[in-house]
Amino acid sequence: MSTTRVTARPRPRLHRRLPPVIGLLMLSPVCAEYLIGYDSNVGRPLVLLGGLLVLAPLYGAVALLIRETARRTGRGWPTILLLALAFGIVQAGLVDQSLFNPDYRNIDYWDDMRDPTLIEGIGVSADMGLTFLLGHTVWSFTAPIALVEALAPRELARRPWLGWFGTSVVALLYLAAAYLVFDDHLATEDFVASPGQIGGAATATALLVLVALALPRRRADGTAASPRGAPAPWLVGGLTLLVALGTSWFLPPTWPGVAAELGALAGLGALIWAWSRREGWSGRHVVLVAGAPLVLNGLTSFAVQPLGEPVAPLLKYGSNAFFALLVIGLIAWGYARGARDPHRSGAGRVLMDGAAPQASVEGDGRAEARRRTGESTA
Repeated sequence: MSTTRVTARPRPRLHRRLPPVIGLLMLSPVCAEYLIGYDSNVGRPLVLLGGLLVLAPLYGAVALLIRETARRTGRGWPTILLLALAFGIVQAGLVDQSLFNPDYRNIDYWDDMRDPTLIEGIGVSADMGLTFLLGHTVWSFTAPIALVEALAPRELARRPWLGWFGTSVVALLYLAAAYLVFDDHLATEDFVASPGQIGGAATATALLVLVALALPRRRADGTAASPRGAPAPWLVGGLTLLVALGTSWFLPPTWPGVAAELGALAGLGALIWAWSRREGWSGRHVVLVAGAPLVLNGLTSFAVQPLGEPVAPLLKYGSNAFFALLVIGLIAWGYARGARDPHRSGAGRVLMDGAAPQASVEGDGRAEARRRTGESTA
């Protein structure tokens, strides 16, 4: 008996890895800030474009770091979600401190949203905290990651995109952007979080990171956990959209509303987890689950009144339409790629858990070596 030892394929060249890196750097701030259209800059294209100089490192760099950590360590979506939640606490609790601020940006209706579920001891509104952290977790980080991975070339979708040098540069860019935002907060706001609030946020962040990295690595075995078929992608995406719509538009900022939102989100998460382990779960499901909340924000933007100075209706609605159509177009593109690419429609465990890159890389490397050398194991 003889065997052929084959190593994993070398990392794709920079010109192949750079487009998804840039795509995630740009898409993350668009989904986090521009899609919903809450700022008075919504009708000023040049200002929005210039704003990416800070927002791309602030959001896109974080999305890249989250993704690289998960994919480089062979972990998948549970790790990505926990890391995204951790960075959501960093953004809202430590950087701009909106999680604790009793009068953020002098917004007129801030008290109406904050007071009904305010927890006096820690100075956090349960409803607003859930909104901020869920917004960062889903819109700022995980949805853009899922969408860009769906659009990436097949050989890059579950592999790291950055080397250690690139990762270090991205981390430094984030730190610089976070410092600028924090410095602006100190210059423009009368509020600074207390040492206890900062310590609590830092502790929660550290615990989430530890749990995320303690999750077991996943290895792709090409089989689903359940032989039952997964629901059609449009049904899963439609349910996700309905839950997002109901929790965002129809639940009041009260304790019953918070409880209902947590229950609905937990139920949806449990269903998606169970369905993702069934035969037939594919990249198309992932695209529609990630795309549903983005579509909702794109539609909601038309009803949102920008903060600050009034914006001319033509500019506002033109900007809303541009970003909504951009996101819808990317979702449609990712769905089409998932439909025609057999690699993206494999077993549910592979796609949901984000099986270890090394496993798939080694498997592809062995197959490629056999094709090239004609050797086989006997």
